[in-house]
Amino acid sequence: MNTLNHFATPQLELLHRGKVRDSYRAPSGERLIVVTDRLSAFDSVLETPVAHKGAVLNGLAAFWFDKTQHIIPNHVIALLDPNVTLAKEAEPIRVEMVVRNYITGSMLRGYQKGQRTFSGVTVPDGLTKHQQFPEPIVTPTTKEESDREITPENLVSEGWVSAELYEKMRVKALELFNFASAWMAERGIILVDTKYEFGLLNGELILIDEIHTPDSSRFWSAEDYARNPETAEQMDKEYVRQWLIANKIDGQYPRSLTPEVSAEASRRYLDIFERITGAPLPIGTEMTTGGDVQTRLVGNLVRAGVMKDAWVNIVMDSPADREHCQKIRQNFEGYNLFTQLRVTSAHKNGEEIAGMAEVWNDSVEPGVIIAVAGLSNGLGGALAANVNVPVISCPPWKDFAELAANLNSSMIMPSATPNLTVVRPDNAAQAAVRALNLPRLREQLSKEIAATKAKLRAADAELRVL
Repeated sequence: MNTLNHFATPQLELLHRGKVRDSYRAPSGERLIVVTDRLSAFDSVLETPVAHKGAVLNGLAAFWFDKTQHIIPNHVIALLDPNVTLAKEAEPIRVEMVVRNYITGSMLRGYQKGQRTFSGVTVPDGLTKHQQFPEPIVTPTTKEESDREITPENLVSEGWVSAELYEKMRVKALELFNFASAWMAERGIILVDTKYEFGLLNGELILIDEIHTPDSSRFWSAEDYARNPETAEQMDKEYVRQWLIANKIDGQYPRSLTPEVSAEASRRYLDIFERITGAPLPIGTEMTTGGDVQTRLVGNLVRAGVMKDAWVNIVMDSPADREHCQKIRQNFEGYNLFTQLRVTSAHKNGEEIAGMAEVWNDSVEPGVIIAVAGLSNGLGGALAANVNVPVISCPPWKDFAELAANLNSSMIMPSATPNLTVVRPDNAAQAAVRALNLPRLREQLSKEIAATKAKLRAADAELRVL
């Protein structure tokens, strides 16, 4: 199955990479949230992605954001792709508002050890596993490197929020929970507990992050719970957690899933989406036309004006070569490509190449690198040995003597270092355009070639008469 395990592009500024979501700065200045198919369990991201998981999370969050606008405004601007949301840039409040309606999970474990007060809320003795509370309770936590339970009073005294703001968040969290609980109850689903995150936009409280998804909430089947509350199984990634527990080796959880487990996890995510929304996930045409998720995603982001369909990075080993790089860059005008100038030296700060290569190698769209370095050209070779996209060296030169020296260092490379060398800046750009091999570029190049041939034929006809 096609999955989106990683999103990277040199075209956008990375703001944050989480376990599941990657956030980028959109050209408009807003936040672009990419929900991948990565799955985390026991504080670790598994090596096996789960097909459609990202689209389920993104789609469910969008569904609930739309359904709850009458309760509180949210950060969503638009869904640009099943896996991508364009959102308003709010100031996040570093508090998670956790709403619980049953004693389970970490709260149950603490209760069984004798704990009776949770984030300032005291619960009575005698509760049984998965027992429902008389009414939902709010148990806030801080959003830190290690989240911690905290009372509303301490949230205020430690400066996380004002008392007035906390009360607004508490009221809205309960309104959201009660609304979703009633909706899900009609569909045979119990909303066990969930968390809400809020932010401030122009001083107004809004809802951000995600809402009522299998990753932020706990769901039970009402039918399953009615049969035996204590054995009710979560309708989310608990299936995967239990498989990991059952397959521990020497105390270590597996790092990857079997194809069968991954497929079943995918089926469960798709099922919860359809049960909640009443319609199957619109997963697009990539499953029926032989395409893939990344191709669909790039196409949608290009149509939205967020990015170009390909990139060229022109990497110089010294700012002194900027003029030469600009000559190369100007030859890309008219091809609608993203171009960028970078500076790094293979000899003086070659350690920077690894970080650059990580983005280039994982980019969702095709790209080409042009290396600009003279004398001992270690840059072209260092790049070619570390990236999975074409590398073209175009060394700077002032005279033929310098050209000869630069060409020698650019063209003689060790094995597994496929650095190509082009002398003229315009030809370097033309070689990069051809290396991208995009249908639209090939069509444009064919027209340019035909136009050149037509000019030569016209010139031949004119001169032949003379």
